[in-house]
Amino acid sequence: MRIEVLGSGCAKCNKTKDLAEKAVKETGVDAEIVKVEDFDKILEYGVMVTPAIVIDGDVKIAGKVPSVEDIKKWITK
Repeated sequence: MRIEVLGSGCAKCNKTKDLAEKAVKETGVDAEIVKVEDFDKILEYGVMVTPAIVIDGDVKIAGKVPSVEDIKKWITK
């Protein structure tokens, strides 16, 4: 599984990455977490507001920090 955290490196974006790492650790899911700061790449997903999380190419949330519980739901489906 590939989890991409889209964002410029702001506090909310960094927190989103931390939460994704926590969710992966707590669920034991085998996942690669990648921070994407390239605006062209972010726009390719149609994301206009960060932070955002993309799981295996599917945008799950954009414009707000998700909860660990939300991330767990997305990665264990």
